[in-house]
Amino acid sequence: MIQRVMKYRPTKQDIQRFIQDTVVPASREPVVRWMAFLSIFIVAGVGAALVVFIKGLGVTNLTDLVPWGLWISIDLSAIALAAGAFSVSAIAYLLRKKELQPVAKTAVFVGFIGYSMAMMMLLLDIGRPDRFWHGFVFWNIHSPLWEVTMCVGLYFTVLTMEVIPILGHWHPVEHRFPRISAKMVGLHRITPVLAFIGLCLSTLHQSSLGLTYGKLVARPIWYRPWPMAITFYVSAIIGGIALVTFISLLSSKLTPQAKVNKRVLEKMAIGVGWAVLFLLALRWWDLMNMPVGYEPAKTEALHILTRGRLAFNFWWLEIILGMVVPAIILLVPFFRRNERLRMLALALVAIGVVAYRWDTNLVGQLVVYGTVPGSQVPLFTNYTPSLVEILTGAGVIAYGLLAVTFGVRYLNVINHGEVVEAPAEAPVPAAMVPSSSR
Repeated sequence: MIQRVMKYRPTKQDIQRFIQDTVVPASREPVVRWMAFLSIFIVAGVGAALVVFIKGLGVTNLTDLVPWGLWISIDLSAIALAAGAFSVSAIAYLLRKKELQPVAKTAVFVGFIGYSMAMMMLLLDIGRPDRFWHGFVFWNIHSPLWEVTMCVGLYFTVLTMEVIPILGHWHPVEHRFPRISAKMVGLHRITPVLAFIGLCLSTLHQSSLGLTYGKLVARPIWYRPWPMAITFYVSAIIGGIALVTFISLLSSKLTPQAKVNKRVLEKMAIGVGWAVLFLLALRWWDLMNMPVGYEPAKTEALHILTRGRLAFNFWWLEIILGMVVPAIILLVPFFRRNERLRMLALALVAIGVVAYRWDTNLVGQLVVYGTVPGSQVPLFTNYTPSLVEILTGAGVIAYGLLAVTFGVRYLNVINHGEVVEAPAEAPVPAAMVPSSSR
């Protein structure tokens, strides 16, 4: 006899009980409040993005003279801070530093989030996101931007393959789809190959980003091909490793799900400190090699950078707080032993890299060459992001923070306890201990 299955219809009391027992307790957790707060910005960003897609780039303050504004600055910053993925993975798997392999998992996840943020910004900036595939089909081998497009797309694919094993360990996937989970986790076996491919692709496009700026003759302060390429590459490595180390330490303070190896993270912090000194010397050498005499547009742009509207960003956020102070904290043992100071220094390094990308991107667009018969004169421009640009940028940043929070809380991306510590000294047998000391 076939029994009729009655459809369950929840009553008003059932709904109230569910809210009282599940929703209300969850809403009291700080992490839930934090994620809800970020979700507000994401919703606002999605709404602003729809306005851009419907009305076009006319709703922004971008112009022919200032085509790269807030969106590109966020793109450059996200790519720079995501560079920990290829740098840490290369050290861990190619140089066979096993103690860094658990940290590499964290770096890969953060890198994946960073590159996804960059691609969101690029979809908005091109104005026609439906044509994003043109760069992969219609090749222009003479353009650095084409090379950046290819490498970013391919490297994001590599990062996706490296993140799949992490998603395979997610509790719902493990318990509901065990076979699929096993196949996803099995991709971890090719991680060394992916690390090598990622190193090559990321090195190409990180340096090519600087070359894209450095070969533009019409933007005189940018026209420094090889210094720009090297500085972009070095700053990306430093910023990426600093961010991974900072996120690991901060997460270990905020949630018990995050387990870190403080000994390894301290070594990484020391390496960041020495690298920051190298970046500071490189940046200073680059600025000092600019012509002392008057050169139209370049001299004016250098004045804006060091004494004008960007002076605060340059001197305080980039040089003093972004390089000098972190180097002192991370390299002097008295300061470095203070974990809070060490976290502060790592955060300042990441902020300094972002300030460098912002200053570099904006200063070259504030002063450009203007050609008149017989001479070249500088033309001064101005740029302030529109509300639509700010909302979309804030939405993408909120997405990045929310994704990292989700990874730490539910995907166990910070579990450095897997590292095998050095074995403790074996106890001395009692028979071998002198009688005088028993």
